[in-house]
Parts: sequence; structure tokens; C-alpha cells
Amino acid sequence: MSRKSERRGGPSKAARGSKGGERRRKLVGLLLGGGLITTLGSILVPIVNFVIPPKVREAVQNSVVAAKVGELPPNSGKVFRFGSKPGILVHKTTGEYVAFSAICTHLQCTVQYRKDFKHIWCACHNGHFDLTGKNIAGPPPRPLEAYKVDIRGEDIVVSKRA
Repeated sequence: MSRKSERRGGPSKAARGSKGGERRRKLVGLLLGGGLITTLGSILVPIVNFVIPPKVREAVQNSVVAAKVGELPPNSGKVFRFGSKPGILVHKTTGEYVAFSAICTHLQCTVQYRKDFKHIWCACHNGHFDLTGKNIAGPPPRPLEAYKVDIRGEDIVVSKRA
């Protein structure tokens, strides 16, 4: 090549035949490829994590302190947390405590105790349950899941039945 072609931007004789030039091109290619992979990964990982969320296991909880003795007057109820799900504790007019899952068996709404009805009521679709958990009116297809109630000292402990 002449000096004119070298000045116009053509590769010099040393650059065309040198191993150093080839190494530089490979290094630049690797750096660009690595940057592209890193960029795509930083975009795709959050999208995949959103579409396929990680499974979170709930800690198994067999019993919980739902209330203190004397906290609930007769003919009243209280919604409490049983793990990640709600439960309902009712202090009957007879002085006895009963507890159930507070999830309606119709469409999983949270139920509440109604003093005026003296039973458990679901506001979503007017479902009614007696104080044994049995569905007595409205659309709920099944009774509420019943829990066991124990009084241990000053604590009212609710546990899942075996």
C-alpha cells in the first residue's frame, strides 16, 4: 500500500498483520458481548421474577394466643390472625368461647360476629353461620372450619383441631 492509502484510514501494514490487532479486536468483541449479556440480563431477570414469583412458604402455626381472658365481654367477637389467615373468636352469652376460620366458605370474604343476630355473618353476600360454624342462611356451601379453644392462665389459646 502507498502512504496515501494509509493516510485515508486504511489499515497500516503493521496493523494488518500483527497479532496485537487481532487480540484487540477479540477483546473489544468480548467486552461488547459481555456488556450486551449483562444489559439483557438486568432487563429480563425482573420481568421473569414478576411473571413467575418465588414461592413463599408460610410457617406452619398450630396455635395462637387470640385474646386475654376478660378482653371480650359476653356476646362479642374478635377477628385475630392465625398465621397469615384470619380467625374469629366468639365469647358466647353462656360464657363459653368458640373459634373458627374467619374465611367465608362462599367467596373467601372475612366474616364477623353480629351481636344483634348472635351469630357470625358475612357481609359480602349476606351469609349466616351459627355458633357451631354451621351455615344457616345465604350462599355459603359449607360450615366454617372450627378451631379448638383452651384457656391457659390469662391467655385464650386457639389451635387447629387434629
